[in-house]
Amino acid sequence: MLDRLPFLVGLRYVRAKRRNHFISFISLTSMLGLMLGVAVLILVLSVMNGFDHELRTRILGMVPHTKIESQEGLVEWEALAEQLVQRDRVIGAAPYVEQQGMFSAGGRNQGAMVNGIHPDWEDQVSIIGEHMRQGELADLVPGEWNVVLGSMLARRLGVGVGDRVTLLVPEASITPAGVFPRLKRFTVSGIFSVGADLDANLAYANIEDMQTLARMGDAVGGLRLELDDLFIAGSETQAIVNELGPGYSGSDWTFSHGNLFQAIQMEKRMIALLLTVIIAVAAFNIVSTLVMVVTDKRADIAILRTIGATPGSIMGIFIVQGLAIGLIGIAVGVTVGILLALTISDLIGWFETAFGIQFLDAGVYFISDLPSRLEWSDVRDIVLAAFGLTFLSTLYPAWRAARVQPADVLRYE
Repeated sequence: MLDRLPFLVGLRYVRAKRRNHFISFISLTSMLGLMLGVAVLILVLSVMNGFDHELRTRILGMVPHTKIESQEGLVEWEALAEQLVQRDRVIGAAPYVEQQGMFSAGGRNQGAMVNGIHPDWEDQVSIIGEHMRQGELADLVPGEWNVVLGSMLARRLGVGVGDRVTLLVPEASITPAGVFPRLKRFTVSGIFSVGADLDANLAYANIEDMQTLARMGDAVGGLRLELDDLFIAGSETQAIVNELGPGYSGSDWTFSHGNLFQAIQMEKRMIALLLTVIIAVAAFNIVSTLVMVVTDKRADIAILRTIGATPGSIMGIFIVQGLAIGLIGIAVGVTVGILLALTISDLIGWFETAFGIQFLDAGVYFISDLPSRLEWSDVRDIVLAAFGLTFLSTLYPAWRAARVQPADVLRYE
C-alpha cells in the first residue's frame, strides 16, 4: 500500500477541489502556459520546416545543384554528360546556355535570366515541367524562337501565350551604321509558376536559339547536374572538377541560395530556443503551485509520516502531482499544436480569400503561401524538453515536503 501511496495521494491532490482558490488558479495558469508553449513551438517549427522543404523542392528544384563549365565552352557535352551520370551521386545532367537580358513588351521592361535548355534533357535536373501553367517545354522548338516566362514576369510585362516580346542582351553588335545592342524577338509559348521569386526573373528558351544569339556555335555554357543529396554539392563539385582536370570549373547551389538556407536554419534554432523559454516559465510556475500546496498540506504530510510514510514517499506524492499537472498541459498542447500544424496552410488560405489579404509576397518571401511540414522528431523533442523542465520544477517543492517534521506540525493541531 505504501508503495502506491505517491500515485494515489498525488493524483488525489490533482483532482481535489482546493479551499485555496489562488492555488487552483496558479495550477491552471501553469497548465495553460505549458499547453500554449508546446502548441506554439510545434506550430512554429512546422512552419519553419515547411519553408525549408519548399526551399529544397521548389527553389532548389529549379536551381541546379551543381554546374560544370569549361573556359572554352563544352562542345562534346553529350559524352561528358554520360560520363558524369555514371558517378554514384549524380542522377541527372542537362546542357544549358545562360544569358542575362532585359525583356520588353508594350513599353514595359523587365530584367531576367534566360536559360537555354534542351527540352528532352531538362526534366533530369529541373522540376520546371511539373509547374507549367500554359504550354509545354516541348514547344521550345529550335529556330522558332519561342520562350517560356515565369508567371510574375509575364504579368509585369503584360503578355500571355502567343504574344511577342523583345530580348535585349548586354552585348553590342557592330554594323556599318554603328554599334547597336543585340535584340531578338521571341514568341511566348508557355508560362510556368513555382510560387517563388524565380517566377519574376527567370525564362526558358531552346538551347540552339540561345547558342545562335550568344554566337557560341555548337558549344554550350556547361552542364547542370542533379545529385541524390544536395548537401554534398560542394564536395561532389570539387571531386568532379579535380577528375576532369584543368580547364574545367564548377559551382553549386550554395553560391546562389546557400545564405537563404542557412538563414532559415538559424532562425529555426533561435525561435525554438526563445519559445522553449515560454515552456520553461510555465513549467517553473509549477514550483509556485507545489510550494503553496506543501504549505497548505503540512498537517496531511505530518499524519502520513506518523503512519509510516517515508520522506521518499512524500517527495513522490508532490512529484506525481506536479508531473500530472505538466502532462495534462503537454498532452493538450501537443494535440492543439499538431492540429494547427496540419491545418495552418488551409486556415491562412481561407483567411486570405475571405479578407482579401496576402500574407506572403513571393517577391519578398520566395514563396506565396504559408507552408507547414510536421516532423514527428520535433514533436518528440518538444515533449521530452517540456517533460524534463516539468520534472525539474517538482524537485524543490517535493524536497521541502519531505523535510516537514511531524512533531513540529502536530504540536499545534
